[in-house]
Amino acid sequence: MNLWPLLGVALVVAGFALRLNPLMVVVAAGLATGLFAGLAPDEVLRLLGEGVLRNRYLLLFVLTLPVIGLLERSGLREHAQATIAKLRAVTAGRLLIAYLALRQLMSMLGLTNIAGHAQTVRPLIAPMAEAAAERATGALPPRTRGRLLGLVAGTDNVGLFFGEDVFVAFGAVLLMQGFLESNGIVVEPIRIALWGLPTAIAAFAIHGFRLWRLDARLRREAEAERAESERP
Repeated sequence: MNLWPLLGVALVVAGFALRLNPLMVVVAAGLATGLFAGLAPDEVLRLLGEGVLRNRYLLLFVLTLPVIGLLERSGLREHAQATIAKLRAVTAGRLLIAYLALRQLMSMLGLTNIAGHAQTVRPLIAPMAEAAAERATGALPPRTRGRLLGLVAGTDNVGLFFGEDVFVAFGAVLLMQGFLESNGIVVEPIRIALWGLPTAIAAFAIHGFRLWRLDARLRREAEAERAESERP
C-alpha cells in the first residue's frame, strides 16, 4: 500500500495552519497527491481540469463572495441602515418576521440560493435589524448586539430548513421516496412534501412568536446591560 499520497493531507493542514492562500494550498496538495501516486504531471493537470469542469456550477457560489465584498466596500451596509432608519414603523422584530416569511416561501418553491447568510443576511438583513433596534433602544451593548445578530442568522436557518422540506424536488424528499419505493411502499413525492407543510407552519408560528417579542426583549436587555455597566 502506497501511503505517500497521504502527504497531500498534511500539506493542506500545514497550509491552513500557516494561513496561506487556501486556493494555492488546495491546488498544491492536489498536485502533490497525484505525483506521489505515480501519475505524470500532465495527467494530474488533466484530472484537476476535469474536476473543475464537472463542478463548474460551484463557481457561481465562489463568485458570490467577492461581489458581496465589493458591494460592502461601496457602502451597501451603510445604505441599508440609512434606509431602514427612515421607516419608523419597521422594528427589528417586524423586519425579521417579514424576512422569515419570504425566506420560507422562496424555499418552498425551490429558490433556496436566492437568499442566505452571504447574499442577504450579512450585507442587508443584519445591518437593517441593527439600525431598527438602535432606533428603538439606543446604542446596543455588545452582548445584546451579539444576541440580535445570532437571531438574524437563526431566522434564515429556520426559514430555509423548514421551507425546503415542502419543495417536491428537494433531495431529502426524493431520498425518502426512493427508500420507501425500494421497500415496496409507493408514495408520490408530492405527498411526502405536503406532509412537511404542517411542520413548516408550526416552525413559522413558533419562531414568529419569538420575533414578535424581540423588540421588548432587546429593550430590557439593553437597559439591564447599561445599568450593570454603570455600577461602581
